[in-house]
Amino acid sequence: MLTFSAGPSKVYDSMPQYLQDAYEAGILSANHRSAAFMNLYREVHQLFCEKLHMPEDYSLLFTSSATENWEIITQSIVESASYHIYSGSFGKKWINFAQHINPETEGLKIEADQAIDVSNLNIGEKFDVIAITQNETSNATQVPMEVLEEIRDKYPEKLIAVDTTSSMGGIALNFSLGDIWYASVQKCFGMPAGLGVLILSPRAVEQTERKGEKGRYNSLNFMLENARSFQTHYTPNVLGIYLLKRVLQDIPEIQHISSRLNDRMHQLEQCIIQTSSLRLLVPNSETRSKTVLGVTGTESLISEVKKAVEDAGMQLGSGYGPLKPTSFRIANFPAITDEEMDKLMSFLKNY
Repeated sequence: MLTFSAGPSKVYDSMPQYLQDAYEAGILSANHRSAAFMNLYREVHQLFCEKLHMPEDYSLLFTSSATENWEIITQSIVESASYHIYSGSFGKKWINFAQHINPETEGLKIEADQAIDVSNLNIGEKFDVIAITQNETSNATQVPMEVLEEIRDKYPEKLIAVDTTSSMGGIALNFSLGDIWYASVQKCFGMPAGLGVLILSPRAVEQTERKGEKGRYNSLNFMLENARSFQTHYTPNVLGIYLLKRVLQDIPEIQHISSRLNDRMHQLEQCIIQTSSLRLLVPNSETRSKTVLGVTGTESLISEVKKAVEDAGMQLGSGYGPLKPTSFRIANFPAITDEEMDKLMSFLKNY
């Protein structure tokens, strides 16, 4: 079954070979204190710099998933309170987890087709971290880099934390515009689920050290202490880290991937616009994601399309939460080939 689910999504076609190579190289039994693992960690860090243009002085850490980082950020980085700007279910979950740890947490809920009005943002002095869901998987929206730049310029003294779960590895990110970035690998990295990444600027590391939170399983200071030696504080998903290295080695630099996905998303949008009954879930092109497309219609139509697609050997992602009955989502991730996307578009244009 060819899947266009928004995650876990299609893995790269080269994944079976990577897995075989990992077995033959002994990676499946590698000790996370060994020289082999430390070299692997170091290689992945360098590949993030070379392929994704992460600054050399940023720290790369491994977690179990993107969502684990919700807790880590509030627990170990936020000193007074964080302020969250969000439009969908995952942004809402992030602020809810943060409020559970720190009741002083506040936020701004915006509509899916509503661009962030930076000029009218009023984020008080007590908030030392601004949290933004750059790509909201649940409703297929995004916050463009230009808006992040406006927020950075307006609040240079605050740390900015960015959820890029469904965009890192797919679009070009300007890491200098944020201090805390995180993602999972089962989306734009084209890998099986089970590994998250957390990227920190020197300012974020400095604030973490100043706060000094320690003593928990995922205390960031403990993680950073091990990362300085290219080790982890617990036995990690070594296979996942190896697969991440292989993916990064084989993909082109991110600006080329980003250009390809932007062009392909434009074609996909036009396909939906030209149908007689399907509609784009997010009408505003400024807030519409480049890596996940939401499509809406009547409940009966959406059910019909999803069933017919499966009969044709393909799978669409369901709508999320309250959007589930009247929408579906299409992943525009790098592991999906142009030919596979063309096959889906040829099918959808009949509606």
